[in-house]
Amino acid sequence: MSGFVAALAGFDRMTVARLRALLDHFDPETAYAVAAGNCVADGPVGELLGRHADLAAAWRSSAAVRDPQRCAEQCRHLGVEVVAATDEAYPMVLRSDPWHPAALFVRGDLAGLQRRRVAIVGTRNASQRGREHAARFAVELTEEAVTIVSGLARGIDAAAHRGALAVAGAQPVAIVGNGLDRPYPRVNSALWAEVAERGAVVSEWPPGTPPDAFRFPLRNRIIAALAEVVIVVESRDRGGSLITAREAAQRDVAVFAVPGGIDQPASEGTNALLRDGAAPATETLDILLALGLDGRRAANRRYDPRPQLHGRAQRIADRCAQGPCTLEMIAEEVDRPLGETALLVARLERDGWVRETAGWFETLVGWDSTPT
Repeated sequence: MSGFVAALAGFDRMTVARLRALLDHFDPETAYAVAAGNCVADGPVGELLGRHADLAAAWRSSAAVRDPQRCAEQCRHLGVEVVAATDEAYPMVLRSDPWHPAALFVRGDLAGLQRRRVAIVGTRNASQRGREHAARFAVELTEEAVTIVSGLARGIDAAAHRGALAVAGAQPVAIVGNGLDRPYPRVNSALWAEVAERGAVVSEWPPGTPPDAFRFPLRNRIIAALAEVVIVVESRDRGGSLITAREAAQRDVAVFAVPGGIDQPASEGTNALLRDGAAPATETLDILLALGLDGRRAANRRYDPRPQLHGRAQRIADRCAQGPCTLEMIAEEVDRPLGETALLVARLERDGWVRETAGWFETLVGWDSTPT
């Protein structure tokens, strides 16, 4: 099935939302047949294609050149695993995110996502001091069994990955904005290979996808969704790492910023984040405390693999924690239709946050790994 997903992901005019719509409503083989015009679509996808004949034509043209078997062989040749959101191997921490990718392309092992996770991001045009800060945070957090997530760009990202890799047992995770067949930037090719060997390099784009500018803000939302804490080390006033910080804030992920000199362009963005309420990152202990760790027992703490809650999901869990409640009571709490509420509750139940007994839902305080 991975070949159908890889082929679809590379269709002309295939957006993140459209790919999710296809794979949410059909299995990969049927989704490919629908997009190729070989199968009649119903529901939202059928309505979309009915309204946009030019889109349907573009997808038929793409199907003529993107053969699923060849796409699967290309991924195997590159050592790339295709993981759809419906697959068991899909990272649990992403599943509850409202904008999670429909599929991931992975080189390496995603086991690092089973640990606590901190994203370290910042400008490509980093100062020497900024690179040193990024590496120091990465080293000290990795020593506490925290996985470093970043974007493999020049500057702060690269320094963070190199810092993590300096620690034995590191499993860093890099999220990139292009296909995994072409390391970008080329200057980081060796770093790509080492991250893939010891951790994972991940993209939501299939091999062959160029590093177009519009893909990097989309990449940043994945970094934010994976992180429990985001550290912005250096950023100019309109830096891409500010997008990561904004995406993190929208998900109730703690944002830290390294204070910088008022005359330093690379600190304009971080100082602005501090003015807007971000926490100052001055030492690693700040970050460990935000994770609920103390710097000594971190490696021995039991990890709760359930996706982090935010928004309506958090409100539902809080309501159910007050005492068992019905679906109708939950719908009233979040002010959403009953059908939409049922989907939200089903996701929370699947992820281990709530349990249903005879029509009443209650919040589970701790993670129970026992299958239900």
